[in-house]
Amino acid sequence: MRELNDISVLAAELKDARGYMLSLYAHLAPAQLQVPYLKTVNPPLWEMAHVGWFQEYWCLRYRKDREALASRLRDGDAMLNSAIIPHAQRWKLTQLTANSVANYLEHELEDTLNALAKTTAIPPYFFQLALYHEDMHAEAMLMTLQTLSLPAPQTLRKSLSRPTAAPTLDEVAFEGGEFEMGWQPGPDFAFDNEMPGYLVHVAPFALASIVVNNADYLVFVEDGGYRRRELWSQAGWDWRESVAALAPGHWRKSDGVWVARRFDGWEALAPADPVIQVNAYEAEAYCRFRGRRLPTEAEWEFAARADHAPQADRFPWGPALAPPGVVNLDGAYGGPVPAAALPGSDTQRGLRQMIGNVWEWTSTDFAPYPGFEPGPYREYSEPWFHTHRVLRGGSFATRARLVHSRWRNFYTPERRDIFAGIRPARSL
Repeated sequence: MRELNDISVLAAELKDARGYMLSLYAHLAPAQLQVPYLKTVNPPLWEMAHVGWFQEYWCLRYRKDREALASRLRDGDAMLNSAIIPHAQRWKLTQLTANSVANYLEHELEDTLNALAKTTAIPPYFFQLALYHEDMHAEAMLMTLQTLSLPAPQTLRKSLSRPTAAPTLDEVAFEGGEFEMGWQPGPDFAFDNEMPGYLVHVAPFALASIVVNNADYLVFVEDGGYRRRELWSQAGWDWRESVAALAPGHWRKSDGVWVARRFDGWEALAPADPVIQVNAYEAEAYCRFRGRRLPTEAEWEFAARADHAPQADRFPWGPALAPPGVVNLDGAYGGPVPAAALPGSDTQRGLRQMIGNVWEWTSTDFAPYPGFEPGPYREYSEPWFHTHRVLRGGSFATRARLVHSRWRNFYTPERRDIFAGIRPARSL
């Protein structure tokens, strides 16, 4: 966001990000911080320390074409640089205690804010990079709580009143055409994988006005969708068989009633809420069941930016971030809301919640745009090209300042721990 070029605004956002991040695990007992090894989560103390290390490195220590300055934390690089420490090793760092990590984060942030106050770099790129990196880890920490059936933090319990559904269209048709996807390099912050903008031709297509809700997905489940080989790609079927999936991973049938787990509690399946935490293979199979498909990444961005001038298309509804209560970001409602709620988030053509509530899978493999050049933080995008799948739009757990219509998220297609859902498309 352009306002983050203002040093005082950016300083306030960095403080906010740190307070929010620390709040996400503050309610856990010490024993709950000792989580089991899983490939999809990080140990809580390591992840919090890593966030501080990343900020320290890029805001205080990085020197282009020269050796970086030393970390204030002994062995900090060896322990906390995610590019060099194997995932399994992160569980073996006994020197990372609650007290040592808290002390490091406190003094590292203080040093960063002092450096920000003195910076002459406008825009203050590395401080913005550290802010957005912390925001992404905050959502990953909430994913960890959900994965491990741990209680939700207080941050998600103080929420707005739950909204109700409003009328929607069935789908929205687009005539297609040529548009410039992504950003051109400029004074505003952008991640390297969003650049450079390039011309893309999109054929006519239609996109569902809302994401798939639990009631519709339940029809797929109860019709045997998980057993119907013809609905699945080969990779999807191989995955389904490997885990014996018959429903979303956090669903179960109890005494004849479908329930879903939300963090550490089981709740009756809410029919109007979006189906969430399905992977790309499940999303594709559901779409085939309905005679639809997942949208391409280009179709999704084309639809999100349609009918806006280039300088006014940062968000599907216009140039400015919507206020709380209009979109479901920042944990404002404590979790997902009905897929047909929040009509204030509509695009001019009637697509609802393109930003917020649940991430949306696309059919597009994560790849560089033509002319891609890695940023200073090369490990952000480059190692993951051609192995991950693109998601768009953000979730209820995404920080509002992070996401926009050009923002690209990416995960491997078998992941079911992402706060992700489905918006079907079809060709016209």
